[in-house]
Amino acid sequence: MVGLGNPGNKYAFTRHNAGFLCADALAEKLGVKINRIRFKSLICDVRIGGKRCLLMKPQTFMNNSGEAVREAADFYKIAAENVLVISDDISLPLGALRIRRNGSDGGQKGLRSIILHLNSDNFPRIKIGIGAKPHPEMDTADWVLSVLKKDELACLRPVAEKAGQAVELIVNGDVEKAMALFN
Repeated sequence: MVGLGNPGNKYAFTRHNAGFLCADALAEKLGVKINRIRFKSLICDVRIGGKRCLLMKPQTFMNNSGEAVREAADFYKIAAENVLVISDDISLPLGALRIRRNGSDGGQKGLRSIILHLNSDNFPRIKIGIGAKPHPEMDTADWVLSVLKKDELACLRPVAEKAGQAVELIVNGDVEKAMALFN
């Protein structure tokens, strides 16, 4: 399970770090900390639904997330379809959740990097809505790297919990049920 974001305090509460937020919420629920360094990531081993899982927060910066994911997938011989990615999505309203079995990157550069490095788009993903740019002329990078306001962050916390529930279903092979419950 890979939560996408950018490392460092500068980016901690930005829109682009919605994946990190969800990974941290899941780790807290499971009583673990994602704090070991390996595969260019902060990681921890955990059991979800009786299955051994690796929680990852790549430290490569968003646009190079695929490097970290590929290293872990190669080491553990994990097929692309067994990688679950949680990322932000500007095409969804703030706080919306969308689960997909596979598909394109939708313009999300972290997903693009993972697709490139795994040579596959055949992996499930959970997309967290961070809202559209407030002005069409605003640079997308400026928007996704903008700091969430307190009320926006409060809106994402329950979504992070729902994403954790979806992760459990997906890990147990029930992507369809996760989609039916949370999309």
